[in-house]
Amino acid sequence: MADHFNPPGMWQPNGRAFSQGVVQGQGEVVHITGQVAWDEHDNVVGGADAEAQMEKAIDNVRVVLDEVGGTLGDIVSMTIYFLNREDLPAIQRVRARHFDVRTAPASILIQVPGLVIPELLVELVPIAVVPHSRFKRPR
Repeated sequence: MADHFNPPGMWQPNGRAFSQGVVQGQGEVVHITGQVAWDEHDNVVGGADAEAQMEKAIDNVRVVLDEVGGTLGDIVSMTIYFLNREDLPAIQRVRARHFDVRTAPASILIQVPGLVIPELLVELVPIAVVPHSRFKRPR
């Protein structure tokens, strides 16, 4: 189990879904490739809606973690690339729906000029630690 912390004497998450630091617990480290709003046929889900795209990207992360016995709660760190500053509230709403503010991953948001194709608005790159008790080798 990872230890999440927000030290006193510095800026705080203030209800946002991230932790200042996460001490990795014991388990198998799973590095997940950048996940975007693609379905299984490489179609973009969500159109120009960053919130819908973020939901689909989270869903894709969930599928990867499920394959090895993990959950979103096992994510210890996540980098989020996004295009439009005005999409930040939508991105944060989705994070708040899927991560408990007390145990959310360490996180970074990076605004970029573009992603792999122009229709994509957000990309997630998480790292998870799945406890040995739940970990299963991928098929």
